[in-house]
Amino acid sequence: MEMMPKLKEYKMFIDGEWIESESKKTFETLNPENNEPWAKVPEANAKDVDKAVKAAQKAFEGEWPKLMPRERGKFLRSIGNQLRDNAELLGKIETIDTGKLFRETKKQANYIAEYYDYYAGMADKVEGTVLPIDKPNTQVITTRIPIGVIAAIIPWNSQMLLTATKLAPALAMGNTVVIKSSELAPAVMFEFAKLIEKTGIPKGVVNVITGFGDPCGKSLTTHKLVEKIAFTGGPNTARHIIKNSAENLSEVSLELGGKSPVAVFEDADQENAINGITAGIFGASGQSCIAGSRLYLQNSIYNEFLNKLTSRAKKIKIGAPMDDDTEMGPLSNFKQLEIIEKNIKLTIDQGGKVKCGGKRHAFSNKGYYFPPTIIECENHNLPTAENELFGPVLSVMKFNTEDEVIKKMNDNQYGLSSGIYTKDLGRGLRVSKAIRAGITFVNTYRLISPSAPFGGIKDSGYGKEAGIESIKDYTRVKTVWFHTSDKPTQDPFSMR
Repeated sequence: MEMMPKLKEYKMFIDGEWIESESKKTFETLNPENNEPWAKVPEANAKDVDKAVKAAQKAFEGEWPKLMPRERGKFLRSIGNQLRDNAELLGKIETIDTGKLFRETKKQANYIAEYYDYYAGMADKVEGTVLPIDKPNTQVITTRIPIGVIAAIIPWNSQMLLTATKLAPALAMGNTVVIKSSELAPAVMFEFAKLIEKTGIPKGVVNVITGFGDPCGKSLTTHKLVEKIAFTGGPNTARHIIKNSAENLSEVSLELGGKSPVAVFEDADQENAINGITAGIFGASGQSCIAGSRLYLQNSIYNEFLNKLTSRAKKIKIGAPMDDDTEMGPLSNFKQLEIIEKNIKLTIDQGGKVKCGGKRHAFSNKGYYFPPTIIECENHNLPTAENELFGPVLSVMKFNTEDEVIKKMNDNQYGLSSGIYTKDLGRGLRVSKAIRAGITFVNTYRLISPSAPFGGIKDSGYGKEAGIESIKDYTRVKTVWFHTSDKPTQDPFSMR
């Protein structure tokens, strides 16, 4: 009889201690490569959440916000160095838990260290003002003060990045944080917590828990001591979070989904466009909120370009995510696979034509493997062209004129990312200005940087992550009035 491999066991990180859940409940996390459990994690309930938030509040009332900004910056640099030193370990754990390619997760852990360095450098650069006030004998200044306890809710894809864009600016400004990692792939956040512990950061400044939406997510987002919720995830969960925030009147920032359009004009460098489109929709198996999943091709190049793109997609090597030569691994979970299959079927029923892919891949009968899929659509109201699928599915449509493609690109409830391929600089500027999206890539796609703001409009959420401005989102402005005269202020009841 074959022995089941022993599951790796994790504990929650609260107030600098490693603890089980109060109820002793745990749940298993699955490896998408073979659909088998590989690790066991604590399932947080309302009491665990309360413990984590109170630890963060205690740390906020302690020394952390009083440290000199440069001192906090040293802790951020230390987190960055830990990421570099442990990139291979973090990459491996994330790959096992999410199915993302090891090549990508390892590289990403290294690059994300730059975000901590960036905000370490920003910690002592956020300034106040002196106001030109309309009252005699007064001087009025503003300063930026930390908000308090931040609830950071992280999705399963790109966890290290989507933690860095919240945690780094929050810590730089003197806030404390409770991180809720996704129940779909929580392991890498506990490995990250071990690295945070190694930096010697004061207890309670960073806490890591996981659990399901109710009670864990709900009790975190309604907790009276939480002052800001930074959420990345889907619009439906976001609606619950906004309702929950009415309980504690916390600030909310939302980084939600996208159905990002990409337009290729007839003058584009086709090889460059094919590279960018392939990276945008088939990189990370399309499991990216900025995935370029709606493609508009100008009529005159439609057939030629689509054939080249299809030929390229068919050559993508599907395989085990730990293998160096794999170009696309499995999807993260079975629910995604079902959503993708359902939308493809509905699209075919409504006239969509599959150019490649479209059915589960035979690479493994246990894992969630789905091939690069390209579907021709008569219009962008077909299911695969309209709905965010979070998978390697590209819907392709035609256009004639610049004005027409702008209208089509804007005709969607989302507004996160977008792309344009053209050699005409004027057109690139005109179209990028006209697209209603938080990010536009011109002649490239799927790039990030610590100094570039990331975030969308419309149903893609609000608030920005990364960049100079986002650090201010982890502060509040405080106004201080000084009476500067050596004479007392006027008697408030004197008659004049």
